[in-house]
Amino acid sequence: MIDLRRTVLVAALVATAATSALAAETAAERAPGRITIVGEGTVNAVPNMATLTSGVVTSASTAREALDANTEAMARVIEAFKKAGIAAKDIMTDGFSVQPRYVYPEPKDGSSQPPRIDGYEVRNQVIVRVRELAKLGTVLDAAVTTGANQMGGLSFDVAEPATLLDKARSAAVEDAKRKAELYVQAAGAKLGRLVEINETSMQMPPRPMMMARSMDFAEAKAVPVETGEQTLRAQVQLIWELAQ
Repeated sequence: MIDLRRTVLVAALVATAATSALAAETAAERAPGRITIVGEGTVNAVPNMATLTSGVVTSASTAREALDANTEAMARVIEAFKKAGIAAKDIMTDGFSVQPRYVYPEPKDGSSQPPRIDGYEVRNQVIVRVRELAKLGTVLDAAVTTGANQMGGLSFDVAEPATLLDKARSAAVEDAKRKAELYVQAAGAKLGRLVEINETSMQMPPRPMMMARSMDFAEAKAVPVETGEQTLRAQVQLIWELAQ
């Protein structure tokens, strides 16, 4: 009696497994194929804002002297920025340091000599946001004229890129649709329903321009600057089912 029950149970399990496998196979056969496409959209824009870094480096025999000289020069530079029309909220200290300056004596009697402090160096740097590009040349000239002896990267940006990025996104979707229709037509198929949309990337690259102080630059009345154009990019991944 027990053997009979075992036989019936085993048979039931085998039948269930076979039915499940058949159902899975049938479901797989019924599942429509899919096509995955990545589209890209771009929008060109003229930058309307600039960001620059400017600073003062001073050296002296003592830290106090170097700091006092740096403080005085940096105060002039910041005041020049404000007089050129830069708001206080658009000027931010980006780095400040006081470092000893070492000299390394020549070896004596075959033995190396320890370094000794020969003075101190103070660095102070600010980031400045220029919201009116018409003032940029004047701002650059004012910084150097009043004592800035370090100019870092100058980058141009679009102040409010949201609307432009949305246009790039729309263009990316249209690009993906165009590609998908091209591929399925070439393959003799048809697009079904759209099942998934993923934004894969957005890009709004800055336009850096490295600057260095020179006599010609310092004596310029207004530094000529060209902003060019920026390209805003959006990438989107769309997945469609293929119509059966």
